[in-house]
Amino acid sequence: MKLYYYAFSGHKWGLDRVKRGVALIKALGDEGVEVQLIVNDFRAGLAAKELGVRDSVTVETIMDVDVLAQKGDVVFIDTPEEDRGRIERYSKEYTVFHIVEDDSVVSNYGEIVMHPKSEELSSIIIAKEYFDILEKEDRTLFFFGDADYNKEVLAHQNFFKVQEMELLLGHYFFVKYEDDLAKIFTKLHEPEEYTELIRTSQRVVTASPQCALEARASEADVIYMSHEKDTQSLLQEMRQYGIKIIDYFNQEELLETIDKLSNNEKKVPNRSLQRAIKVMNCINL
Repeated sequence: MKLYYYAFSGHKWGLDRVKRGVALIKALGDEGVEVQLIVNDFRAGLAAKELGVRDSVTVETIMDVDVLAQKGDVVFIDTPEEDRGRIERYSKEYTVFHIVEDDSVVSNYGEIVMHPKSEELSSIIIAKEYFDILEKEDRTLFFFGDADYNKEVLAHQNFFKVQEMELLLGHYFFVKYEDDLAKIFTKLHEPEEYTELIRTSQRVVTASPQCALEARASEADVIYMSHEKDTQSLLQEMRQYGIKIIDYFNQEELLETIDKLSNNEKKVPNRSLQRAIKVMNCINL
């Protein structure tokens, strides 16, 4: 029996699911369980390697997972793609864990659903290193996400006039885009610095849900810019841990919120080991 984690990724979608997958893969690895990461492009594999997962396999879509998995294997499916019946088909062949961000999603074919509000198998999964608290530097770090295909940051440059920020670039940012962004931010950081910067920044503003959770686990003051695609399930869990939610690029809300930031909030619980053990119990390891 082999285990696979399919994490949807790409230049329009970013790497949130890859980072979540890496967190679970490393937690299971600490317990002696190997999991093969499956991504959609070579760059996602390189990013995963920087985060601590050495090997990954690239496929085009969810339709190709069965090129690797064999009957009796375990497959984690973490994707917003239209599955075209693949969840049903895979559930007949494999033990399927379906990672979603909406607690209204139910199991229809025997798959095990992981959602934000689940007590034992939450889809909120954070790598353990973010709970090893480091001394903070007095900076406001902005991380939009790993992808900005439509150049949203540049289109909303007035948003940044109320607060000086340093920018953490995304892995999929266009090369010459950096020249324009350098005029907006006090400093630019390379994507390879991601983990260190998230762990050492006092304040983090982001449109990436995974980044918001990782920064809050690191005990940073966090502002998350919510988007219409976000589920209430996820936003409620984020608020529970002291992450401040503002509307997407809302300058007025940013100004109001950043003046009220306080780290006297409920801490994010370190449950990576608990997730790993529960998964192992589900597959009788």
